[in-house]
Amino acid sequence: MRFQATLARDIQISGIGLHSGCFLNVRLSPAEPGHGIVFRRTDVGQLIPALAEEAGAFDYATSLGPRGRELGTVEHLLSAAYGMGIDNLLVEVDGPEIPILDGSAAPWVRLFRRAGVFRQSSPTHPLIPSRTLSVSGPGGKRLEIRPARELRISYTIDFPHPLVGKQSITLVLSPDTFAEHIAPARTFGFLSEYELLKKHGLARGAAMDNCIVIGEERVENGELRFPDEFVRHKVLDLMGDLALVGRPVVGHIIATRGGHALHAALARLLRQEATAHAAGTLETARAAKG
Repeated sequence: MRFQATLARDIQISGIGLHSGCFLNVRLSPAEPGHGIVFRRTDVGQLIPALAEEAGAFDYATSLGPRGRELGTVEHLLSAAYGMGIDNLLVEVDGPEIPILDGSAAPWVRLFRRAGVFRQSSPTHPLIPSRTLSVSGPGGKRLEIRPARELRISYTIDFPHPLVGKQSITLVLSPDTFAEHIAPARTFGFLSEYELLKKHGLARGAAMDNCIVIGEERVENGELRFPDEFVRHKVLDLMGDLALVGRPVVGHIIATRGGHALHAALARLLRQEATAHAAGTLETARAAKG
C-alpha cells in the first residue's frame, strides 16, 4: 500500500508555451489528501481538475477545461507527477498553456525533487481492472490494459520516416525507472510540417532547445538522448494522459501507434469502469443487508 503524496513546499518556474508562444509563469503548491491535481488559470480564474472528463482538444498536445478557458500541453507536467507518485497538487498558471521547458518531463522531476515530496496520512486507492479493456482508433491504433500486479507499459510506434521508423519498449514503471528512462525523452516534430503547424496556430513557441527537430535526413539539433527516444516520449505522453484517471493504475498497458486522444479515451474508460464497479459493490452490499 502506498500513501498519498504532495510537495513539501511551493515552487515556481517560467517558460515558453510550445503552441501559444506565450511566456508563462507556473506556481506549484501542496494540496490536501484527496484533492488530486487541479490546475488554475489565474488570468481567467478557471479551476480545472486533471480528470479525463475535462479533456477536450488534442492538437499535438492534451488540453483540459472549457473552450475559451482551456489549458493546453498539460501532459509533461502530469507525466512527471504521475511518474514520481505525486497525487495532490495545485498548479497555477497565468496563461493558456503549461510551458514546454526542454520538451521533456525531466525539468519537472528536478523541480519536484527540489521542492521535496511529502508523504501524507491517507492511502491511495489504485484502480486495478479485473479484465482486459481496450480502445482503438483509425490506422491500426489500439490501447489495451490487462490485469497485472504492477504498472507495466509496452508501447510500439511506427512512423514512415527513416529516422523514426518502428520502435518498441516495455518497462515496469516506478519513480526511479521513470526519472531515469522516460522523463528525459523529448517531444519531437518534423521540419517538413513546421510551416503548416504555424498556419494552424500551433508550434509558435517551438525552438531548437525545446523539441527534437527531425529533418529529411538527420536530426537537426544535436544528438538524441536515447537511441529510441521517440517511443520513450510516447510512453511519457501516455503516463501524463493516464494521470487523468485521477488515481494510480495497476495493469499492463499495451499501446500500438497511440496518441493523446486514444490515451484520454482509455483514461475515460477506466474511470467509467471504476464508477460501475463501485455502483455494483454498493448494490451487492445493500442486497446483503436486505
